[in-house]
Amino acid sequence: MNLIKTGNSWKFATEADLEDFVWANLKELFGLIPLKRQYYVKGQICDILALRENKQLVVLELKNVEDRYIVQQLTRYYDALQEVKPLEDEIDYQQPISLIAIKPNFHRDNFTDKKYHNLSIDFFEFAVLADEFNYYLQIKNLDLDNEKVLKIEIAHQDRERREDIPSPSRGLMSHLAKCSSEQQEGILKFRQKILSFDKRMEEISSAVSFKYGNGNSKTSKFCTEFYFDSKGIPIIFLWLGLKNNSSDRISRARIWTDWQGNALLEGYVPSGIGTKINLSKKTLSTRIKIMN
Repeated sequence: MNLIKTGNSWKFATEADLEDFVWANLKELFGLIPLKRQYYVKGQICDILALRENKQLVVLELKNVEDRYIVQQLTRYYDALQEVKPLEDEIDYQQPISLIAIKPNFHRDNFTDKKYHNLSIDFFEFAVLADEFNYYLQIKNLDLDNEKVLKIEIAHQDRERREDIPSPSRGLMSHLAKCSSEQQEGILKFRQKILSFDKRMEEISSAVSFKYGNGNSKTSKFCTEFYFDSKGIPIIFLWLGLKNNSSDRISRARIWTDWQGNALLEGYVPSGIGTKINLSKKTLSTRIKIMN
């Protein structure tokens, strides 16, 4: 994890770092089974979806700073999930959806909103603590009296990262609405990682292309691009070193993926989107089999 020091206290460098840690430790922190991250449903993006052992759905919303509207945000997620009921093979919607808010501190308005709310919402307050050798996440359920405070170690590194990650633009969200849930989740996760990597990283948008680099000029250096073709299908490009990194030059390469964790470098495409894969002869699974 990436931690930064503010005054005499420590915090996660970005909200993405906080989410990474909670996702990796869902079982230890809450006794939950990970299901989905950055899950897109009916115009809403849920930070984390998880399950209890009885398949009850739990929605977790995380904030790395104080936020006065987290109750309203969780309410919108609840409404979208109840209406669409995605992932029905894995979730028991006969049980009520549980909502969890996780923040370093809660505004008094949060408690007022929760007091007059009919949904089940638990407030968890966390802090990053440090001793001479290690860092820890300390977390407590504010809704339980005399609840034991849980503390687990954070493996960390120090890095100057970008904290003010902008929300996805209306243009990007419009394209994502036409994508599958796997594509939506993957693109939003990639975007969060890219923009949080370094404070110089920028998002340069056009009608069908979303590039990530250090600016939009002749001297710009890009690392990633999401391109949406005429059918709305997302295409991924990465700027990679030529000749297996034995060359000093880098170029724009097209990446094919099944959005299930498998990816294939098709080749370098300086402009445009490159050739189409002949699905009858060159499926992604066949190519991965050949590579293996």
